[in-house]
Amino acid sequence: MQPKPIRTTVIGSYPFPGWLEFGSNNLDQFGKADIQEMIDDAVSIAIKDQVDAGLDVITDGEQTRIDFNLSFYGFLKGLQPNHDETRKFGPPAHDQRGKHSIIAPLTAPTGLGAVEEYERLVRLAPKGPTLKASIPGPYTLSGRMIPDGKIYKDRFDITEALLPLVRDEIQRLVEAGCKEITVDEPSMSCYAYKEDTKRFVDIFNRTVAPAVGKSRLSTHLCFGNFKGRPVGFRKLHPMLPDFLDFTVDEIHIEMANREFDELPLLANFAEKMDVAVGIIDVKNYYIETVDDVKHRIKQVLQYVPAEKLAVAPDCGLSQTARWAAKRKLAAMCQGAMDMR
Repeated sequence: MQPKPIRTTVIGSYPFPGWLEFGSNNLDQFGKADIQEMIDDAVSIAIKDQVDAGLDVITDGEQTRIDFNLSFYGFLKGLQPNHDETRKFGPPAHDQRGKHSIIAPLTAPTGLGAVEEYERLVRLAPKGPTLKASIPGPYTLSGRMIPDGKIYKDRFDITEALLPLVRDEIQRLVEAGCKEITVDEPSMSCYAYKEDTKRFVDIFNRTVAPAVGKSRLSTHLCFGNFKGRPVGFRKLHPMLPDFLDFTVDEIHIEMANREFDELPLLANFAEKMDVAVGIIDVKNYYIETVDDVKHRIKQVLQYVPAEKLAVAPDCGLSQTARWAAKRKLAAMCQGAMDMR
């Protein structure tokens, strides 16, 4: 059951302020103290925007991450950026995202950075909202790594190498007192139509084992978002019934951008876990009204009871302009409050 009916939450990321994007591209002009100040300021802004919107659950906005999963590669040893494999020009698509070659067995000697992010959030956030940490799962994290054919023969080999590294970071989050953790695995939902979904479930459950019964666990399943473009087969039915065996308290599902297609299938998930439904479309610059939000919640309540329902944006907000993200979150939170 949700801590409160029709809880309001987010996935993890939030738009960078414009000055942070500029600063991130010119870090050689800043000293260590300047960078730490810049990070604290950016996280403080993300916190304020979320609190002002009225969210029950907030994050640090992933303000230290260039990309929700690619930034973790900086913590990994055994990788080398591969600029030859990415398309440089033309319309935006996922083949323009960074790729890395594997040159040695993968390790993370200092962890993956999520614990430091969470501790900063605790230090800067006001009392009241629930504080959540998010981390990509090993299958999604493996997606931009190129198998060398010797150390790792394929993506699943890489996933198995990453699994203990992610699991250890989750363990450290639990030890740091984090009570809510999202393990993002959108690659699993994108490729459920063609891969072994039972294998996905086994990978996921082994990854999150340290947090089961100790933190509120959730996963985020969407169909990709690179500059507003999805990449996966945008259907829920290939995930069923196997994804019902995920060891989570809550599952987040992209719905708004898909015009609430397959809405009745939410009932299948609600039988096994709480459901956080994407009520806000992060890929569309139409700003949902409070009445829009209330109408969408009414539709969802036909299949998910209020005590098991959370509402959220479809995906992280990192690729939605901040002015739009603020207005969308405010409408979502007000609509949820009106519907309680």
